[in-house]
Amino acid sequence: MATISTLMVCMSTDRSNAELLSVAADLAERFSATVVGVCANQLSMNSSFLAVGPGEPRGHELDKFRERVAIVEKEFRSTLSRVNNLLWRAEITAGPTSHTLANQARGADLLLAASESDDRKVSGSSELEVSDLIMRSGRPVLLASPGTTRLQMRRTLVCWKDTREARRAVADALPLLKASQKVEVVELASQREIDPAQAGLGDLGDWLRRHGVEADCFATPLTGVESAHLAAIAEALDADLVVAGAFGHSRLREWAFGGVTKDLLMRSERCTLVSH
Repeated sequence: MATISTLMVCMSTDRSNAELLSVAADLAERFSATVVGVCANQLSMNSSFLAVGPGEPRGHELDKFRERVAIVEKEFRSTLSRVNNLLWRAEITAGPTSHTLANQARGADLLLAASESDDRKVSGSSELEVSDLIMRSGRPVLLASPGTTRLQMRRTLVCWKDTREARRAVADALPLLKASQKVEVVELASQREIDPAQAGLGDLGDWLRRHGVEADCFATPLTGVESAHLAAIAEALDADLVVAGAFGHSRLREWAFGGVTKDLLMRSERCTLVSH
């Protein structure tokens, strides 16, 4: 991805999108991008669409969705009024919202969504499951942390492993890496694998340089839990953005035992670009 020509914003109907839209406006201005706002809600299991007999009037849930969507669309167009090219799509669906949004991602370079955290997961909510979106969309997903209104792009940390997912993430992140003032690439390795890791990072650094990105690439011995170590490095570097490959292990193992990807998604201190 040489640039970001189309940005897709995953809008919420359950809370304000003000911060997310501010990030979208910043990115659209940086890259002269078209912005697509997408809003989807899943029908509740007891929806009147599916019921037969007494109950809420048929179409009641659809009416409520339309009311919420009108408010969200107004928020979208008002906040992004200075963006030249705006597109809007809204859909109510019987399946998970992540499936609908993943289908819409075919026309986007980058997806923008609010970061996933425990306090945003409401039982029975039709809100987006970000992890599933990452798995299904085939596009990089930029998770905006709470309180973020623009990407400062002072310092970006790339969490590297010599895997398909990490290679995909770095390639997908190239426009943002080029816009960053400072790029650091770190690989955590066992003590006996430090030298081979550093050699591989040399190849990656050369590749980035040929794409116009000057990066400091270093391997360091892993201490403790991998995700905690990466978070500590990001904190020490005061990184604005973290780039990482998603789901390096099987998805079943990720959900059964956690994993670096899940921990990255649940950490909301800084923005994260993940790619699968």
